[in-house]
Amino acid sequence: METGLRSASIQSERAILAAVILNSDEATLSRSDPLSELRALAETAGVLPVGQLIQNRQGMDGRTCLGKGKIQELVAVVRELRAAVVIFDHDLSPSQLRNIEKELCCKVIDRSELILDIFANRASSRAAQLQVEIAQLEYTAPRLRAMWSHLGQVTGGSPMGVGTRGPGEQQIEIDRRLVSRRIVALKRELSEVQARKTREVQARRAEHFTVGIVGYTNAGKSTLFNALTQGGAFANDKLFATLQTRTEAWNLGGGNAVMLSDTVGFIQRLPHHLVASFRATLEETVHAHLLLLVVDAADVDSPAQLATVREVLDGIGAKGQPRIVVLNKLDKLEAENRSPSESLRSLKEWSVKEPSSFALSALTRDGFDDLRARVRQELLGEIREVTVSIPMRDGRAVDYLEARATVVSREYDETNAILLVQLARRHVEHLIAMGSRFVIDGLPVHEAISKLWPAPKEIPAVRIPPHERLVGDGA
Repeated sequence: METGLRSASIQSERAILAAVILNSDEATLSRSDPLSELRALAETAGVLPVGQLIQNRQGMDGRTCLGKGKIQELVAVVRELRAAVVIFDHDLSPSQLRNIEKELCCKVIDRSELILDIFANRASSRAAQLQVEIAQLEYTAPRLRAMWSHLGQVTGGSPMGVGTRGPGEQQIEIDRRLVSRRIVALKRELSEVQARKTREVQARRAEHFTVGIVGYTNAGKSTLFNALTQGGAFANDKLFATLQTRTEAWNLGGGNAVMLSDTVGFIQRLPHHLVASFRATLEETVHAHLLLLVVDAADVDSPAQLATVREVLDGIGAKGQPRIVVLNKLDKLEAENRSPSESLRSLKEWSVKEPSSFALSALTRDGFDDLRARVRQELLGEIREVTVSIPMRDGRAVDYLEARATVVSREYDETNAILLVQLARRHVEHLIAMGSRFVIDGLPVHEAISKLWPAPKEIPAVRIPPHERLVGDGA
């Protein structure tokens, strides 16, 4: 469909970064480099940041975001540095975009448009492409008037026959209708993808214990995933390295394994259109039995990033499962010109904030054994010492218990093997799935499960709010 929408492509262009920091925003004011994340986004998009301009204000100017004096200063900076684009660290209204471009005489994009441009360049699967195009169209549709110059009437009054005379229809109205139709068609196709994804996730959750790796973009999730599973996920030291979820088996040792998913990364102030569009990708996170919250321990902003991740998880309904905080990039923490005492102090501060966290390095694989042991504990759940009576003919079930559980003692009668065994609920579920018939402490198996291992909380259904913080995927 050709609607004439402008391209946001900004690769290889010289850019000026601009932002208004509100005096009430103490968290941003306290940062040594308030535009560090925007700079990383720009570099990920292939832009060359050559300058920046920051203004502290009580509130944003409704017409140009920046104050009148700062706009004139920005005009001078653009000319001096020969910049082709100015990137604002805010969402701009259509009128603000139009007014700023008129003053600067160069391309102006906001944070949302920059992120959408990155997503469009990184989307490789059909699902990701659908999700990104929907988000782009929903973002762009209200801004059509600011992007078009040919808004005149296209049919009215022209001598083209019956039905073409009259006040006519403006080009912008035709374009809005085309965009609306395209969005409907894309959402219809995406709904089919989402339905398949939901069925896949629910089936995998029913058959396996599922673990989701979540975290801020570029926290090292894909590198950790590859180190744990040899899964071959794309990993790169850039924001939004991949957009699709990848799932592989993770061997925990002792005959135990889980299905590990490398999920999309989170980031502050992502367009809510993109959040809604990526619902299919979020299914892995919402329905996982366990979440690993990966944190870049070497990043000075990591506490705020972890808070963002938790806020997003709560917002999408991923509340029912346990979470383990994983402090990643220990190798980087030790290498960034920090003395051993400084690195140790940083880890001690984290241990106070997150006493159940695990410190490791996805590159050197230090700390992996402790993480495996903890996940294995979550997989198996509470261990009970029980007596299991299994028919002698069911040799497969007896072998399973001998290999996967701790058998304390064994007795046999004419028909049954009677084992005193340290058993977890997960073991019992596997035996049931194998079709084995057995009793536990003299009780039918389902009655014994209800008594010894009460059913876990159900994971709530996925809910996508109009949230301003979310997804991209990082290495």
